Amino acid sequence: MNFDTGRVAFLGLDGTPYTLVKDLIGKGVMPNLKAITERGSLLQMDTTLPEVSSVAWTTFMTGVNPAVHGIYGFMDLKPGSYDMYFPNSRHIKARTLWDRLGEAGRRSVVINVPSTYPAQPLNGVLTAGFVALDLKKATYPDSAFEYLSGMGYRIDVDTRKARESVDLLVEDLKETLAKRKEAILHYLKGGDWDLFIGVVTETDRLHHFLWHAYADPAHALHGFFLDYYRQIDTLIGEFAGVMAEKHPGVPYMIMSDHGFTLSEQEVYLNCWLRQNGYQSLKATPPKSWDDIADGAKAFALDPSRIFINLKGRYQRGCVEPGEEYERLRDELAEKFLGMEFDGRKVVKAVYKKEDIYKGPHSAPGADLVLLSNYGFDLKGSIMKDTLFEKGVLSGMHTQDDAVLVLSPGMADEGTAPVPKPTILDVPATILKALGIKAGELEGRPLA
Repeated sequence: MNFDTGRVAFLGLDGTPYTLVKDLIGKGVMPNLKAITERGSLLQMDTTLPEVSSVAWTTFMTGVNPAVHGIYGFMDLKPGSYDMYFPNSRHIKARTLWDRLGEAGRRSVVINVPSTYPAQPLNGVLTAGFVALDLKKATYPDSAFEYLSGMGYRIDVDTRKARESVDLLVEDLKETLAKRKEAILHYLKGGDWDLFIGVVTETDRLHHFLWHAYADPAHALHGFFLDYYRQIDTLIGEFAGVMAEKHPGVPYMIMSDHGFTLSEQEVYLNCWLRQNGYQSLKATPPKSWDDIADGAKAFALDPSRIFINLKGRYQRGCVEPGEEYERLRDELAEKFLGMEFDGRKVVKAVYKKEDIYKGPHSAPGADLVLLSNYGFDLKGSIMKDTLFEKGVLSGMHTQDDAVLVLSPGMADEGTAPVPKPTILDVPATILKALGIKAGELEGRPLA
């Protein structure tokens, strides 16, 4: 590591795949990123299981797995019940990167990281990302709220517009990115930070609704998709330019929290459980997971999480702990791995909770987590009565194709970073660059 340790900047591109970046660099769409990667490092990266933003970004900000930080999905069950709640920043049980800096008397600026709402006090500035509802509650301190509200900052793209009109979605994507860029560059230039983090979530929204436009060069919006990434590349170029001019020698990183691919079929796991005799309902159509009937052995939550209806864990639990529980998990895993659609395997791998959750808060974790093959988007809706369906979203997350870029100088001269890092390695790398001991962090520094 041959740069100025003590400060680090980070730019997040939510849901941007490594393979997409490689393709767009090759097509000349992202010349600024190409220039950075020619002197730095461009790496493909694995993310969390499941590959959902709330879990991935919380893992990034804490450097530990869900059994330590406590966030397992965008929705989770209240303990001992079938009632849902939406985890937020108050449910995070581990210290964040900016918590650690604050303890050392150092300052952070954090712009638009998902799962940080409502904003918690810190030594610096934070405005939360998805699923922030109110800009004032999303922002700390008040002076930052006054600046952001005054410049017309947008928390997120209004994806409801995609269901009304693709033209409305396109305009919203453009306008939201423009405001995001303005805020990120404003605080980056300010320089009153030891750790700077700015995240763009518009890429994720683009992919969910318009991935088919990228996949099909003949699509009417294929050119818009490429132009959008030209704008992303312009932001990257300006970001790198500010770093070179105002913060020379300070390293920076660019990272996505997961990859993306074409969604060919949505797969409704609770429907599969009912069709295969593992679940029944006491109300049809069901209104919530509380409508699971007595005797149901399992149920699913987004994304791709299977819970065994265990005695002592749930109100109507019927599966005995121990031998029956283990036998049921093995049986379900085998059957999920055998699931097919038009002769194609739906599920690539099945993980038991102890394979991926290690820590003091493992109890709420799913008993099985499924990883699908590309094209099959595993869903946990309790209300669907069809197993396969083509949904409105054309893009889906992937676990093994996130992107990571290290700025020139981040790796020791003559030393190549590990060939396939994980998202846990990124916070460890950041803390090393900051000169802060990682302590219980689970990743390995890449530089």
